[in-house]
Amino acid sequence: MNILWLQSAGCGGCTMSLLCAEGPNVFDLLAGAGLTFLWHPALSLESGAEVRGILASLVSGEVPLDILCVEGAIARGPRGTGRYQILSGTGRPLLDWMRDLAPLAAHVVAVGTCATYGGVTTAGGNPSDAVGVQYDGAHPGGALPATFRARAGLPVINIAGCPTHPDWVTETLLMLAAGRLGASDLDALGRPRFYADHLVHHACPKNEFYEYKASARALSEMGCMMEHLGCIGTQAVGDCNIRPWNGQGSCTRGGYPCINCTAPEFEEPRHLFTATPKIAGIPVGLPTDMPKAWFMALASLSKAATPERIAKNAVADRIVTPPTLRKPR
Repeated sequence: MNILWLQSAGCGGCTMSLLCAEGPNVFDLLAGAGLTFLWHPALSLESGAEVRGILASLVSGEVPLDILCVEGAIARGPRGTGRYQILSGTGRPLLDWMRDLAPLAAHVVAVGTCATYGGVTTAGGNPSDAVGVQYDGAHPGGALPATFRARAGLPVINIAGCPTHPDWVTETLLMLAAGRLGASDLDALGRPRFYADHLVHHACPKNEFYEYKASARALSEMGCMMEHLGCIGTQAVGDCNIRPWNGQGSCTRGGYPCINCTAPEFEEPRHLFTATPKIAGIPVGLPTDMPKAWFMALASLSKAATPERIAKNAVADRIVTPPTLRKPR
């Protein structure tokens, strides 16, 4: 299967993340599954007339397009022309190229939250009128209509994340190559369920502190960051802590709160990323699927039962009180 990869309005961070795929590297992994890049603007050798020739062969149908990957939001401005972003050397807006190529592709994959929902590219007033490939924020219908389906029958596959975990991209592509990704494997926002059925909270190293509501008050401290520091890992989809980045890292493992970068409109939360909005001292955002009254009751009991070790370590930047083993009687 062949892949055409277009980079639209964004930072290119998802490509940089993809190159961190390990054991095997991304090129060996995809080649082993019979996946090849027709062209990738950052990874391929072709340029200029060679790229225009590739695009022409796809539009004419001479070369079939199996997977169209789009990274970055799609700029529609000014006034719907898309001419804020021209595909270099073609004289045509990338918006037009994407709309011409998408119906020809067996599958269309939006890589990263800018491509899926608009992401950071749309923040701050969105002067370029950028949108996701098939979503405008949380609303269906972006550069492509909500009714769009690729040749194989699926809507745009939204590998959301800012940036995406490299394994989310490679696993999606491998599933497509094997014919193992269907409509039931996508969640309500088009994200592959193999990672979207998990929460960032799952396997978070701060879960012991979360259980006792032993909270950090500064970014370098070890405690749970939900109560004061804006962490919404209990609401954010992603298996970031189950399969850590580069085998060992994640935002919360690095001491930074989860900002829900796999969700539409995460880029403008209307409060500081490192602050928890509260009403009457109660966090506004509570864990997914948990009634507020239950959470408050459990939180009160948990705080009352917090072991001294956990309370002290929560506001320290390293373990100051290790576990004490009880002597056998």
